[in-house]
Amino acid sequence: MDKLDIKLNKYFPGKVVRKDLLHEIKQTVNVPSFVLEFLLSRYCASDDPDEIEEGKKAVLQIIEKNYVKPDESNKAQAIVEQKKRHKFIDKIHVKYVEREKRYWAEMENFGSKRIAINPQFYQKNEKLLESGIWAEVTLAYNEVQEDDYAFYVEDLRPIQIARFDEQKLFEGRKGFTTDEWIDVLIRSIGINPDWLAERSRSLKGDKDGKRLKFHILARFIPLVQNNYNSIELGGRSTGKSYFYSEFSPYSTLLSGGQASTATLLYNNQRKQVGAVGFWDTVAFDEVANMKIKDADTIQIMKDYMANGRFSRGQEVTGQASFAFVGNFDLNIPTIINSYDHDLLATLPKAFDFAVIDRFYNYIPGWEVPKIDDSAYNNNYGMISDYLSEIMHYLFDHNSDYLPILNKYLKVGDNVEGRDSRALQKTVLGFLKLIYPIGEPTPEEFDEIVAYALEGRRRVKEQLNKRKPDEEYARINMSYINKEGQKVVVWCPESKDSMATQDPRKTGYIKMETGPQTSGPRPIETKTAAPQVEHQENESQGPKPKALSIRYGDTGYSYDKLFAEYLEGAKVIELQEPYLSHGYQMQNLTRFAETIVKVGDCKKITLITKMGETIDETQKIQDGLEQLKAVLQDTGIDFEYTFSDLIHARYIITNNGWNISLDRGLHIYQNIGRNFYLMGYYDLDLRPCLETKIVYTKVE
Repeated sequence: MDKLDIKLNKYFPGKVVRKDLLHEIKQTVNVPSFVLEFLLSRYCASDDPDEIEEGKKAVLQIIEKNYVKPDESNKAQAIVEQKKRHKFIDKIHVKYVEREKRYWAEMENFGSKRIAINPQFYQKNEKLLESGIWAEVTLAYNEVQEDDYAFYVEDLRPIQIARFDEQKLFEGRKGFTTDEWIDVLIRSIGINPDWLAERSRSLKGDKDGKRLKFHILARFIPLVQNNYNSIELGGRSTGKSYFYSEFSPYSTLLSGGQASTATLLYNNQRKQVGAVGFWDTVAFDEVANMKIKDADTIQIMKDYMANGRFSRGQEVTGQASFAFVGNFDLNIPTIINSYDHDLLATLPKAFDFAVIDRFYNYIPGWEVPKIDDSAYNNNYGMISDYLSEIMHYLFDHNSDYLPILNKYLKVGDNVEGRDSRALQKTVLGFLKLIYPIGEPTPEEFDEIVAYALEGRRRVKEQLNKRKPDEEYARINMSYINKEGQKVVVWCPESKDSMATQDPRKTGYIKMETGPQTSGPRPIETKTAAPQVEHQENESQGPKPKALSIRYGDTGYSYDKLFAEYLEGAKVIELQEPYLSHGYQMQNLTRFAETIVKVGDCKKITLITKMGETIDETQKIQDGLEQLKAVLQDTGIDFEYTFSDLIHARYIITNNGWNISLDRGLHIYQNIGRNFYLMGYYDLDLRPCLETKIVYTKVE
């Protein structure tokens, strides 16, 4: 045993296992890793070679005799009926059936949903009543003809940890340095961190393997950070899919890229939440081949990826994170230096700008080496089941780590709304993983922030390549380091690529030459601002533009959208067809408040539609009369006319602006009368609907 092995056995006794034994047996049986490790920790808890060999034989015999394969459920039930009792390794959970006023156990591979169970078992093991646990279950046959069940649980021994003690985790973590703990996490998923350090020599500036280790740690983040969206594209056999399918019973891998609204999000027929309600992480394998079964799936995915909730006949919320993984077979330098292609070229066409912009981190999978026999950890690591319980505990706890984030994180230029959210969530994920207790040094925190910004910049660079306007042009994101200096972070693969840094060939980007820093440490450079910043600095006043607002975006009050365009306007004409609902009249009043605050307008004219009934029209007219009286007190004349022929929505001012409104004034999500929801009073905090606003200067 090396130094780290000794520490692991000292601080986490009974929670570690030799990973080389797992790799050896895994080659012959297709059983989840955490099940194998449970058996190995029981039968191979020794350093004696002969005892280990006997233990391995025992493990294989138990799997052959007791593990239930999904296609052998009928055979398993027959064994119990014939032998009267038998021990199985299977996943079991308990449900309360209301109409019968009793509990029933269900075993997945055994194929029975009506197994009698004594209350002592689910009272001792609370997770039986939640997502279920893997266990050794002794089933007995019930020979009483009058009973309505054939099997009952005679004994149950959990394979998963029944109760997780976070204090033991915190105390154990104190025994390791930061670098040692990172190596513990990587060892625990079967990879030798020293192997990563050796392979890292091909990456400039990563002599100690820290960058490659951060790539592996980034795969953990969807398992510890709720409502987190990540993507990793890279070479084959690098462990992307294997990671999400083997190491945690709280993660599921959707193979083949199949996704439907019913299975993933919500089943309207059954009135049941889909996968996002049952898992901590939903991973999509081979995302390039992802098949969208119905048109609503992508739109609802956008809503969920933005804020963890969506409407499907009713409001549905969930905490599950999304991890998209896939292969990238194209040549990276060729793509980087192409004006016509980007690093998201293999994604399905259904993934539009709105979906891509919701990726918080893009892991450069092409930097991760292929996993071969030399990559495996032959030393100790945490039992996968214990590691998964650590991840699950951290997944549900954010508030403990927010003070560290607020203490250290200071962003610089170009970190916009969704960038800020992505940065915070990624940094928070690393803090949970590496510092479940305690906090990083300022240098260590800067290292994490630099890596997180790089992952978000990689997303933004591809969006900027794809979109012909300047919406995503602010790619030179930065943060303020511990010395108070602004640090711009680059992606090492594209740092010197004009095609990526200036895809529209504006000539305003000054390319830097010299050595690149490709590790997770900050990369500092000087550069001229993108074109959009150059224009704003060089000239005064509002400019013509097309503004795209995505579903769930915030920061778009009427003041920010229109105030500068209304300055100097004496007459403002508004065409807004729809004012029949209370919230629509409220939006009109809020827009009028913006006009009053600007202070230049003397007359407002409104063109709108009548209601569908006489009473509805009268209600609209009463509201407009009240607004007219209020505006007269501020010195503004308000006139309105009804027309059933109108449809377009716009604002025209006599200072030369024509503002086309895709949705009219009604750009905000209707949050009803939820007084305590952020955005109820302040429109800057109100989430928006997807819309487009075009500002045109006219004579």
